[in-house]
Amino acid sequence: MSAHEAAFGALLRQLRQTKSLTIEALAEASGVSVRGIGDLERGRRAAPQRRTVAALADGLGLDDTERERLLAAARAGRAPGYSPVGVRSFPRGIDDFVGRADELARLEVLAGPPGPGDGGVPDGDADGPAGASNAQPVVVAVHGAPGTGKTTLVLRAARRLADRFPDGQLMVDLRGTDETPPAPSELMVQVLKALGVPDRDLAKAGPQAHPAVYRQVLAERRCLLVLDNARDEAQVRPLLPGSGGTLVLVTSRRMLTGLDDVHRLPLGTLDPAESAAFLTALVGGDRASAEPDALTEVARLCEHLPLALRVAGNWLATRTGWSVRRLADRLAREERRLDALSAGDIRVAGAFDLSYRQLTPTAARLFRRLSLVPGPDVGAACAARLTGQDLYDTEDTLEELVEAGLLGITGHRYRLHDLLCLYGRSRLTAEEGPEDVERARRSMFRWLLETAVVAGRWYEPDHGAPPPTWRGTADLSSADKAREWLQAEAANWLAALHAAAANGDHATVVEVAESLHWFSDQWIFWGHWPEVYGTAVRSAEALGDPLIEATQLNYYAWAVLLCEGRPGESLQYSARALDAARRAGDPAQQAWAHQYAGWAYRLLGENDRVAGHNARAVALFDAAGDLHGMLQALLGRALALRATEHHEEAIEASGQVLERLDEAGDRVEPHIAAFARVSALAGLGISYGHLGRPDQAVEHLRTSVELCHADGNTALESRYLITLGDALLAAGRTAEAREAFARCVALGAGADPQRVAVARSRLAGRAPDRPARRP
Repeated sequence: MSAHEAAFGALLRQLRQTKSLTIEALAEASGVSVRGIGDLERGRRAAPQRRTVAALADGLGLDDTERERLLAAARAGRAPGYSPVGVRSFPRGIDDFVGRADELARLEVLAGPPGPGDGGVPDGDADGPAGASNAQPVVVAVHGAPGTGKTTLVLRAARRLADRFPDGQLMVDLRGTDETPPAPSELMVQVLKALGVPDRDLAKAGPQAHPAVYRQVLAERRCLLVLDNARDEAQVRPLLPGSGGTLVLVTSRRMLTGLDDVHRLPLGTLDPAESAAFLTALVGGDRASAEPDALTEVARLCEHLPLALRVAGNWLATRTGWSVRRLADRLAREERRLDALSAGDIRVAGAFDLSYRQLTPTAARLFRRLSLVPGPDVGAACAARLTGQDLYDTEDTLEELVEAGLLGITGHRYRLHDLLCLYGRSRLTAEEGPEDVERARRSMFRWLLETAVVAGRWYEPDHGAPPPTWRGTADLSSADKAREWLQAEAANWLAALHAAAANGDHATVVEVAESLHWFSDQWIFWGHWPEVYGTAVRSAEALGDPLIEATQLNYYAWAVLLCEGRPGESLQYSARALDAARRAGDPAQQAWAHQYAGWAYRLLGENDRVAGHNARAVALFDAAGDLHGMLQALLGRALALRATEHHEEAIEASGQVLERLDEAGDRVEPHIAAFARVSALAGLGISYGHLGRPDQAVEHLRTSVELCHADGNTALESRYLITLGDALLAAGRTAEAREAFARCVALGAGADPQRVAVARSRLAGRAPDRPARRP
């Protein structure tokens, strides 16, 4: 106990006795707790803050002279040589902090308003003002993957908020990534000592009473307590106060989902603009502005991870002879990227190591093997094929990785970001043999292709739902579920398809492509159908079967014609398909070749060549008994008639399609029927519009759009929303037209990008050229 502390305590006691007040009476009059006053008088508590002294002076009814005397004694207790508890006990912060504005703003809100003495309203007092023990502490868990800058963010926030917590600002390193982190009891004692609790009091209370002392001390103070690098909930839970005005900021790589009554602040990577600003702050504005593209590439290769960006920036800052491009080229080599991301004793891979070592063996194996996933994310059923676990056990293991901060999750999809993927691949090479690795990859790819076939056949005539004998782990219980799976796992099954082709498994490649034929109409603008069917054409040629070759060439002609918008180039593939189909003696594939050729010539404006191909397609589909193909040929006839301004005949042709659909009933596969009905109704609307019958045009187009929406065909919906909007404009219904264009813009992935661009232009009041004419 210092002489200053004793002087203040003795003066307080003298003034209280002079006023003939008991401690209890002064507590009631001042709002400072009985225990707080007793500790101050005995010199067992640090010198009080100014607001506490003011409250005591008011309770004592002191005149100006006595009040100043008491304040002077308190100030003397805070003179040089005396260290108030925990003041500015944080390590040095980082001056080049960038971004995290939303996170900082949220922490400011959670901290609450400032208290008295720092420009705010009363909010409790460290030494026991009324209401302090009734306040509830605020606990914020900041979690994220290794290297996301959790500690840096919390330090920045703590320095901003320090003045709101005058009774102590403490940072405790929980060393959660150590093999043997400190026990909560040991950490508790550290906090109590930092808060000024004498060793003799701790010894007298004994270890079993330390938790009670800890809770009582924090209940009487307004502190800022940072618990950095927490291992798990068990380490943190005993250190959380039960009452009082303390703000606790916990950082952890784990999500700490077992903690109750906490605010959670997930921390991800920076956005591209923040990453560029961060690197610029490290390397200097001149170097950054001289090579902006290279700087952007460095940020991308660092995947906007703050730790990686800092290492890259420090590397450039200490190597002034290096260009930014030189570092970008160095980082571009995947096999060396993690090695390149090290500067001095800071290694990005080292940060990942700390989390990886804490995984269970099962989770570590799955983490390593997730690096084999070719796409950006994966579902649990696919991940299960990498380890052979059943689905439910795999989900538990994936959640362990999410909890550990090594795996991201969006909905039901799990993502291993690129740097962690590279790290996982390095661990896979180091810890598993090549045979095991290849076995896991093949198991995943085989499952992906088998499931793609079953999912795609939901949309194929004479197939539909999976057969009763099929026992798959993916939910393909409906066509919509099948579509969801095909779209979610697209990058992965596409990579598996390429691997099958490279391995000479041409029959599998063709089977997958065939099963996806009609599904492709549901997802026209995915962007990879030319890739799928181009690969299938090469496999068909390797198999040497002219019918298979004709079929895949027709599919490829469709993809080049519609998906890539290159009708002229598609003609060579439909011609090759026709030749192969004739060699095979197959009228249906001959019909499809004529169908795509006529389509291409119509888009090229060579209308004199369209009718002949269309007529041959109709005759050949009829000879083959192919009802589904016939519907497409009839739609093609209506399109050709509209292209030559024969709108009355086009209306009749579209009506024939609708009549055929009604006659055929359930003989037409539902999704093919929906596609044909939508196209026929839209065709009717377009022709009625050209004939000056706007109300009928709008009616048919609106019905077409709603059927597209109900069927989930975003590509067609975007196409016909533009047509509907233009018809509404022609009818003078401007507000409804804008609604149609806005709806088109809002469709998102799967929409025709050209149509979305047109919709944006219409909404902006521009009148761009119409997109290429399509069915």
